[in-house]
Amino acid sequence: MHLLVPFASALSEAGRHTLHDLKLTNLDRLLARVVPVQRLGTDEYSLTPPHEAALAAARGWQGGAGTLPFAAHAARGDGIDVQDLAWGLLTPTHWHVGRDQITLADPEALQLDAAQSRDLFDAVRDLFESEGFALVWGAPLRWYAAHESLVELPCASLDRVVGRNVDRWLPAGREARLLRRLQNEVQMLLHDHPINEAREAQGRLAVNSFWLSGCGRWQAGEAPEVEVDARLRAPLLSEDWAGWAEAWRALDAGPLARLVAAAARGEAVGLTLAGDRFAQRFDTATGSLWSRLGRRWRHPAPADVLETL
Repeated sequence: MHLLVPFASALSEAGRHTLHDLKLTNLDRLLARVVPVQRLGTDEYSLTPPHEAALAAARGWQGGAGTLPFAAHAARGDGIDVQDLAWGLLTPTHWHVGRDQITLADPEALQLDAAQSRDLFDAVRDLFESEGFALVWGAPLRWYAAHESLVELPCASLDRVVGRNVDRWLPAGREARLLRRLQNEVQMLLHDHPINEAREAQGRLAVNSFWLSGCGRWQAGEAPEVEVDARLRAPLLSEDWAGWAEAWRALDAGPLARLVAAAARGEAVGLTLAGDRFAQRFDTATGSLWSRLGRRWRHPAPADVLETL
């Protein structure tokens, strides 16, 4: 059993206060039975967030920051024949234009259904295909593009950009010029689209752009034993600290309690906690009985561990 928990920590002052106010009994019990074995990440500005780096490492993928093939992997999961093409994930999004910056809203907030998604996909399809891209619809929030320019194009994960200024995270360099132009053309095309006019009349967010991420060719490697529990994502990205605390308590009472029970039965367990900067993996402690008992008495508190991420 190996549990991966993205968004387990927060860099903001409010997030740190929330952590210290939490009582995570089962996480505390688990930390008494495991030892740190692998640490991944650099800082909060890496194109690849630590939880994605940890998942890629578990799958044995090769690639640097922003060049891990999450798009090809998701496309294959959606039943698409990825062949040996280089794929990118095009996520339909809403860009909010403010006075000083443009921010990207969480795509989940669009509540985009399949019918609207397909209509918008069909509207932009010709723009991409006229430039040699192959475009495939996978799901309401998963459109896929295949093109040789995506082989090693570094792109920021969507999870890095939600709620933030998009300018800092846009792809750069010669390979990205075509995509920047396509992005501008898509924005102009969608501006007066009937679906967006109807959505705005209903007080809903318009779909006015896309975000490209996860570029590269499909790589073999699976990690079926890794369970990703992403319940902390939405409240953290929206800075809903009460909701984040509630999600942490539910995580502690559910999956973490099951890990503790498995460890108590003598089963090997793994836990990866990921924040904005680092992902820390823990595995079942080995060694002498005395060393294991000593760790149960002397182990770091959950908040202290989480603050280092």
